[in-house]
Parts: sequence; C-alpha cells; structure tokens
Amino acid sequence: MSTAPSALITGLTGQDGSFLAELLLERGYRVSGLIRGALEEPLGASEHLRGQLELVRGELLEPDTLRAAVEQVRPAEIYHLAAPSFVPDSWRRPQQTMSAIAGSTAVILEAVRGLDPLMRVYVPASGSIFGDARESPQREDTPCRPQTPYAIAKLAAHQLVGALRAEDGLYACSGIVYNHESERRPERFVTRRITRGAAAIALGLQQELMLGDLDAVRDWSFAGDIMRGAWMMLQQADPEDYILASGVARTVAELARTAFACVDLDAERYLRVDPALVRSTETTVSAGDPGKAHERLGWRPQVSFAELVERMVRADLRSLEAIAAGS
Repeated sequence: MSTAPSALITGLTGQDGSFLAELLLERGYRVSGLIRGALEEPLGASEHLRGQLELVRGELLEPDTLRAAVEQVRPAEIYHLAAPSFVPDSWRRPQQTMSAIAGSTAVILEAVRGLDPLMRVYVPASGSIFGDARESPQREDTPCRPQTPYAIAKLAAHQLVGALRAEDGLYACSGIVYNHESERRPERFVTRRITRGAAAIALGLQQELMLGDLDAVRDWSFAGDIMRGAWMMLQQADPEDYILASGVARTVAELARTAFACVDLDAERYLRVDPALVRSTETTVSAGDPGKAHERLGWRPQVSFAELVERMVRADLRSLEAIAAGS
C-alpha cells in the first residue's frame, strides 16, 4: 500500500488547481482531481499533468457527486478550489453563485465530518468579503461588508468553515486570498487583457487597448505563491484562517505601465478608457495584511509584482507569435 500523502483538488482545470497540483506532485503526493466532464476531456490548465493525476468526476451543483468523490478518494487533504470566479457573473446568477460556492463547501465539510474528521480541508475565501471595510489593509479580524453576490457567497463559505471547525473539531482552514494571477489566467480577466494587449500591440497585431477604471486598486500576487500558502496552511498543528496577499495595493494603470514597459512601450500612448467598462463603486482600498501568514507560516511571496507581470507578457508574446506563425 502506498505511503504517499494523498490530496483531492476540486477546480483542477483552473489556474490555481494547476499550480497546486504541480506543487503537490513535486512533494510526492498522490493527487486526485475533480473534473466536471468526461475523464478524457481536456484538463484545461492542468492538461500537461495528465497521466500523473487520478481523475474523478464531480459537479459543484450536484451534491451527490461531491460526496461520492470524497468517499472514493478518501484523501488526507482536500483543497476545495472549484468555484465561479468571474465576479460580474454573480449579479446575473446569484442563486447559482451561492449554491456553487457556499453550498458546495457545506457538502464537502459534511462529507468529511461523516467519513473521516481527520481529513484536512482548505477552502479559499476572498479579499472581497471585506468589501466596504473601514480599514486598509484588511486583517483576518477586519469586519466584513461584502458588496457583491460573489463576495456574500465567499463570506458564507468562510464563516461555515469557522463554525464547523469550532463545533465539530474539523481541521478546516479558510484562506482569505486576494487577486492572484499568472499566464494561466483566462483572458476575460483584466490582468490578462492587459498583458495580452501589450504583447499584441508590440507585435503589431493591435493598435490600442480598451480598459475600464484605470484607478481601480487591487493587491496582486502570483498564483503559485498563493497555492504554496494554501498547502502550508494544512501542514500546521492547528487549523486557522490566514490572509494570503502581497500587502501592496496597486492601480490598474500601474499594472498596465509595468506590462507595456516589458515590451519597451509607453502605455499612455495605447490605453483607452471605455466608460461602459467602468463599474467601480469601491470606497476602500482592497489590500490584505499578510502579517499573520508571515509570522506563523513563514510564508512570503517568491515572485515580485514586476516579475509576475513580465512572466505573463512573455507568455502572451510566445502564444501570439505561435498563432501568427501558424496562420
């Protein structure tokens, strides 16, 4: 019988799932991943890991499939990463958003409680749970004032983790993660729109880049660093919640300037603001205080903001060059 530690990742096909799967495989884990479709379908960002993973089918909105996956794998650690992640969609489908985020978390925790309370569970919350907070940067004990259906669902999942941990003694942790990016981020997100736009303009494939609120502020980190923090949370003697963030707030304009500088271009010449994309109602700077994670986990980001942006731009340059060469 294998003595390797085992882990189940929901959200395997996404950015976070792929970086976490790589990390766990490097550490000798037996990794199982939950996927929505047929087992032979593409694995998204984790496709390059096919053959190194065990696959199990499950759907966030089908509780029986989630329970069955936990029972089938019976992992030592569960990383429940799967969730809708594009915040604007939560306004159109609030009920589905709540079920997919908070409802699925409840199912996973119930399954663990019934099968093996010694399983360790990581659930990602979001810096958006703080919403219109009265302080910045936000800490783990900052009062929450969520402003979107997505943030409300994330807060419900976060509080459920804490409640069942206290009531049933589960080893369950909530990682309050702020924006984290990589070249594996889907193109509908502003970070990839910017880095791909800079690459396209540098290659002569595009003349300008349309964006929304250039003054919107975010706390950006590298997704691989955040997933390393998630793993570290489950290696502690006692389960606790932690903020995982860079601790530095930056504007969209700053990210754009950094991206265009990677290809020796002045962003101001190419950026255009589309009023239809400006929907910010933010009154509090969204930035996390990672002090607790620094002190207790020994976690710190290894990829700087500038390195992250350059990594993304270079990947987009390679991708667009390959597309142009094949056309």
